[in-house]
Amino acid sequence: MEILTQILDNTTLLAAILAWCIAQAIKFCLTLLGKKELSLGRLYGAGGMPSSHSALVMAMSTCIGRIYGFDSPIFAISCLVSLVVMYDAAGVRRATGIHARILNELLGQRDSTQEEHLKEMLGHTPLQVICGAVLGIVVGYFFST
Repeated sequence: MEILTQILDNTTLLAAILAWCIAQAIKFCLTLLGKKELSLGRLYGAGGMPSSHSALVMAMSTCIGRIYGFDSPIFAISCLVSLVVMYDAAGVRRATGIHARILNELLGQRDSTQEEHLKEMLGHTPLQVICGAVLGIVVGYFFST
């Protein structure tokens, strides 16, 4: 029971989770309003605007900086991890999504009965990553006051 209390008192963890949830809710709403499509998968899926991964790690880093100091080693570690996650979201995962789209097109031309498609929405544009990062910073800042 004490462990659960400690987890629920962990401002950094809660801020990161809240930032992720807000980003996912924004994705859901943008899909609903923009595409007029009720897609429950946007509540938990990867890709799209804003980057929930970026929001999560930047909320974590912002909280750590405010709690332990922006000159602390733990803040430096969290920032580096955040940069790797955001670079991966806009680089490797985005390229993987582009490759998946091309492969789906090629496979679709070959066999129109193809039912399995590779997941295309994996990564983010740089703007999606930046918007997610800003969201995370705002949530982390206000959550850790």
